[in-house]
Amino acid sequence: MSAKLEALSHNLQKHLGDRVKSLKVALGEVTIEVDAADYLDVMQALRDQPELSFEELIDLCGVDYSTYGNVQRVGGRFAVVSHLLSISHNWRLRVRCFAMDDNFPSLPSVTSVWSSVNWFEREAFDLLGIVFPGHNDLRRILTDYGFVGHPFRKDFPISGYVEMRYDPEQQRVIYQPVTIEPREVTPRIVREATYGNV
Repeated sequence: MSAKLEALSHNLQKHLGDRVKSLKVALGEVTIEVDAADYLDVMQALRDQPELSFEELIDLCGVDYSTYGNVQRVGGRFAVVSHLLSISHNWRLRVRCFAMDDNFPSLPSVTSVWSSVNWFEREAFDLLGIVFPGHNDLRRILTDYGFVGHPFRKDFPISGYVEMRYDPEQQRVIYQPVTIEPREVTPRIVREATYGNV
């Protein structure tokens, strides 16, 4: 581990203590996991502590871990993963936090800490259904207002639930149940007889 990553790991343990459930260093990056109850306080500390100084939130995304790694996951299904940057210390950090309830995933909004997270939280809400209490404008950002479901959930059907089309008789766009037959397409791979032989 480099001296910079070691210093970051030490500072995280020093200032966050027991609020860090796990700290992993892999591929030159530090990832911490925190509980939903500590999420907002940890994010505030990551920005405000001079020895951490994560001034910038680069990205926040929602993740559905229901079949992560092609195996059933033990624990929470939905998580929020944030990528932070400290310009003054020139280091990065990944923060993961799992929502406590899989039926109604919810984590506090960090828009009061970094205003740049506004649209990222809206995207996670729209595509995965993760709710962010404290967000002042939490509404869909990529799907239509009447859209049913959350398309990035792993149990969402590939063809969706409804389709829309323009009806010339009614002279408006209408929604109707999907008429596409579900099918599985397996790509055909053609290789030469000598493929892989040296």
